[in-house]
Amino acid sequence: MKISVQAVKELRNRTNAGILDCNKVLLEANGDIEKAIELLKQRGIAIAEKKKNLVTTEGIIEAYIHHTKRIGALVELNCETDFVARTAEFRELARDLAMQVAAASPQFVTIEEMPPKAEMDPQAVCLLSQPFIKEPAKTVNEIITETIAKVGENIKVRRFARFELGVDH
Repeated sequence: MKISVQAVKELRNRTNAGILDCNKVLLEANGDIEKAIELLKQRGIAIAEKKKNLVTTEGIIEAYIHHTKRIGALVELNCETDFVARTAEFRELARDLAMQVAAASPQFVTIEEMPPKAEMDPQAVCLLSQPFIKEPAKTVNEIITETIAKVGENIKVRRFARFELGVDH
């Protein structure tokens, strides 16, 4: 089966996957773009799963200050190498996560950090479980998984801090 350049271009625009990956999954999906998107998503999850135990000692600390200058956030985002820490994808993720912390006010990075028998909604208080502010249909964890698939390295949010003028936490 021959895959059209238009189909590859559309899939690439929708997923940011590489041209060869787009062509390959379109062949597997018999030209069905929606099925190809699902295949790419499954592969991204598989890549992230393989990488999840790799040590993340490099990375960046990103700051976000809201335009009102009354709310700010710092996020430490780690990866495996300084090369990936300097990529546009990684830096954009760090910026988005700092914005997420400022906007959604999480208290914990993961559900595992919550106190036992806590009467809190994990989607409200755990950063990785929250709906992503730029794409509410996805969680923050899904956005990180997609970035892991793009850059090919493990990525972890180590910690964050949120500041709001006049509010003690």
